[in-house]
Amino acid sequence: MEARLNFFGNGVGAKFLRHINSAGKVISDSTLPAATQELVKIRASQINGCGFCTDMHTKDAVAAGESHQRLHLVAAWREATVFTDAERAALELAEQGTRVADAAGGVPDEVWANAAKYYDEDQLAALVGIIALINAYNRINVLVQQPAGDYQPGQFG
Repeated sequence: MEARLNFFGNGVGAKFLRHINSAGKVISDSTLPAATQELVKIRASQINGCGFCTDMHTKDAVAAGESHQRLHLVAAWREATVFTDAERAALELAEQGTRVADAAGGVPDEVWANAAKYYDEDQLAALVGIIALINAYNRINVLVQQPAGDYQPGQFG
């Protein structure tokens, strides 16, 4: 399978990606735990059906020391006992932020309040940013039908 468009190559797509990658660097350098960042990216990517990002972020998480058990349970995080309450709050915020069109009024106040119990303002800003960013990446990859399965950790820097 080949992508419809080499969005990652030279031109407008590459310029666009350089800019959003800069935003991603700000988030990755935040105090939001790295494990939480990967879990959020994986869950949003699963919801959006983005195989490329699901492949990338599960592999990156393993390379960073995340357990296979937790990764296998991300889609069923509500029933799984392997996530902290803070991670559960981040996963719920990621789901609600990814499915924002499904609920009139957007993300429910109780979901936001639950996340705010575990994360300070900078971490909440990083969570909002990472949810928005991964949703943008998911949409790019789904639109261009970016193939999944060949990503190697460290491939993009």
